[in-house]
Amino acid sequence: MRLLRPLGGEVSRHVAAPVDAVWDLVSDVTRIGEFSPETFEARWTRGSTGPAVGATFKGHVKRNGVGPTYWTPCRITRCEPGRVLEWSVGTPKQTINNWGYRLEPAGDGTRVTEYYRLDPALPVRLYWLLLGQLRGRTNERGMRTTLDRMARVLEEGR
Repeated sequence: MRLLRPLGGEVSRHVAAPVDAVWDLVSDVTRIGEFSPETFEARWTRGSTGPAVGATFKGHVKRNGVGPTYWTPCRITRCEPGRVLEWSVGTPKQTINNWGYRLEPAGDGTRVTEYYRLDPALPVRLYWLLLGQLRGRTNERGMRTTLDRMARVLEEGR
């Protein structure tokens, strides 16, 4: 049944840069505006200054790259330096979705995977049933753009 399937997606890309360099980039949320087509800035909040489980930040989003524009509260839920960075989007009482990066050494560089996973609450499932295919394509394009832009910075900076 479609309402019971996991809600989310991912995009992977090889980057000709070492894992440590990729980690330094993806874990600095204040740089996301350089790469994402939707989140044009982010800043640490509530005394957080860097990636750690429980650290908080907010992202300034322009939905679909055109609007509406709003701030989203985020909290880091997984932080394994050089491996995984994941954060929830929403309030402490209600997570809307989760985003993250997985890093794996791969040949002369790093395989970077950006992913998202929506909360399985019924309202989110209904939204996904109605608009999920369209939003999923938008997210996939956005993740691909983000990873391509990150790769350019990492590969040219070597």
